[in-house]
Amino acid sequence: MQDGALEDLLRELAPQVLGALVRRYGHFDTAEDAVQEAMLAAAEQWPREGRPADPRAWLITVAARRLTDLLRSERARREREDRVSSWTLPSDRLPPETASADADDTLVLLFMCCHPALTPSSQVALALRAIGGLATNEIARAFMVPEATMAQRISRAKGQIKASNLPFRLPPETDRTDRLQAVLKMLYLIFNEAYVATTAPSLHRAELATEAIRLTRLAHRLLPEEDEVAGLLALMLLTDARRPARMSGDGALIPLAKQDRSLWDTDKISEGVELIETVLARPPVGPYQLQAAIAAVHDEAGSAEETDWPQIVALYELLVRTDPSPVVRLNHAVAVAMVTGPAAGLALLEPLAADRQLARGHRLHAVRAHLLEMAGDKDAAGQEYEEAARLSTSPPERHYLKTRAAGLRV
Repeated sequence: MQDGALEDLLRELAPQVLGALVRRYGHFDTAEDAVQEAMLAAAEQWPREGRPADPRAWLITVAARRLTDLLRSERARREREDRVSSWTLPSDRLPPETASADADDTLVLLFMCCHPALTPSSQVALALRAIGGLATNEIARAFMVPEATMAQRISRAKGQIKASNLPFRLPPETDRTDRLQAVLKMLYLIFNEAYVATTAPSLHRAELATEAIRLTRLAHRLLPEEDEVAGLLALMLLTDARRPARMSGDGALIPLAKQDRSLWDTDKISEGVELIETVLARPPVGPYQLQAAIAAVHDEAGSAEETDWPQIVALYELLVRTDPSPVVRLNHAVAVAMVTGPAAGLALLEPLAADRQLARGHRLHAVRAHLLEMAGDKDAAGQEYEEAARLSTSPPERHYLKTRAAGLRV
């Protein structure tokens, strides 16, 4: 088996194996350690001895044996070895109920990682660790924090789940909608961090975007009836399709209107468009579906000049009704400006200045600069570009904004 194929298989199986162990034995933290050791054993043995007929059952068996060893050792240290001395496992395979329902186990893990007691950043970290299979140092690099900080964050998240005594099962129907929103938000946060790369020297983190799309595909496979999951997957695909054209050879940002559209990934665009067209035909329509529909209008335009801005305005007006967040209203103002002129867009920006979080970031100033430039007010636009550059935490964005400001002074 090729190294890449083996790595993909183990990554796919890891959450299924972890779910099977946690469902049967509990002990989320210890079970994860056991699964990691089983994965290492597979990576060493399978290339040499050949892949077993049932890789998942093999991994569950090995991980379960290792888990019982770890639990016995832990109880011994606490002088309670007698409580586990009677534990046994079949020598060749686990009971049928442990080796089944892998889809349910993975879905339960996804919901567990979005436990309401956890902060969004802890949910993301735990999901990347438990379901994504990323090592702690990989997650730490993705979010530009020290490995020790990320290890502490993940450990604290596991401790909070353990302290909550959350049973390993899907949340009840009364809670499932709210918890699903947390799952979708967690997946969106992972992708958004990859797409914006707020503090990294590069504009985009391809490996993190790939992982976000993979996890969202998994959620869509497990929840095919949830149209907002399909909408989020479509949004990611349609957005990520533009990634090859977002940067120049020297790493500089290229705005959407200036991108070489021949570089866009047409396979991702086709898949995203098909997904969103399917779910839009089944109302009600949620915010992720509307964002995906907007992305589809951009991606299907042959050039920036051919973009159907009136349709985008109409979609944003629907989106504002379901998600009147400052960022959505900011993007709506840009779309309005493209249809009715910069003055109308600038008027829509005025109320947003009162939003503290938006005012502390660079996006409001960058949009105001763009609309002022459209209106012909170069001096005011230059000042706004400078302020946006000062507030931006992304080096490529900061460079782009400074370049725009300098261009207006020529």
